[in-house]
Amino acid sequence: MLDYAQARRMMVDCQLRTFDVNDNAVLDVFDSVPRETFVPKSQEPFAYIDQPIRLGMAERDVRVAPAPMVLGRMVQALKIQPGVKALDIGTGYGYSAAVMAQLGATVTALESIPELVAAAKERLAGKAEVVEGRLRDGVPKQGPFDVILVNGRVETRPQALLDQLKDDGRLVCVFGPDRGAKVTVFVRAGDVFGSRPLFDASLPALTDFAQEATFAF
Repeated sequence: MLDYAQARRMMVDCQLRTFDVNDNAVLDVFDSVPRETFVPKSQEPFAYIDQPIRLGMAERDVRVAPAPMVLGRMVQALKIQPGVKALDIGTGYGYSAAVMAQLGATVTALESIPELVAAAKERLAGKAEVVEGRLRDGVPKQGPFDVILVNGRVETRPQALLDQLKDDGRLVCVFGPDRGAKVTVFVRAGDVFGSRPLFDASLPALTDFAQEATFAF
């Protein structure tokens, strides 16, 4: 039988630490939250591999859990402090929401696929509020938020989500076309939004943030 505690420790030491995740609070949380409970039963033995894990889909909208080292860098970039309000977009089974909650955030987890909404509610068990709705809309009635995390690739600027940030709030997502996408952090300063790419990453595009097809003549 797989020793999940040992697998978590190896994930932290061999994936996160070697990928410039050096915030001790973030490392401790990834070592304590049982990722195997936030994936489909058939995927539990693969919970700690350094690859995204497919969680489900509706129509053309594929949902995955980002690879641990990618998610670790994304969470670290949010600079979460206890007491902040966090929004988790495309929460899937709720792993990223659980991580942010363990760091002390009050988390709203948004998911558009009903089966995943139910799965997240069961697994989070009150650690975060799970809301069903369109990802592009965010949850404005719960905002503004200090931090927003997007689980998936965003091809167009997520302005509706950026508008739900507090002043000096941060949003992190995988931004750009498939082969040129980078994990990017957006920071709000009044009505201005700055952005900074952090590193290359690849995740399936979220249809709510897909670039509209254009025709070439």
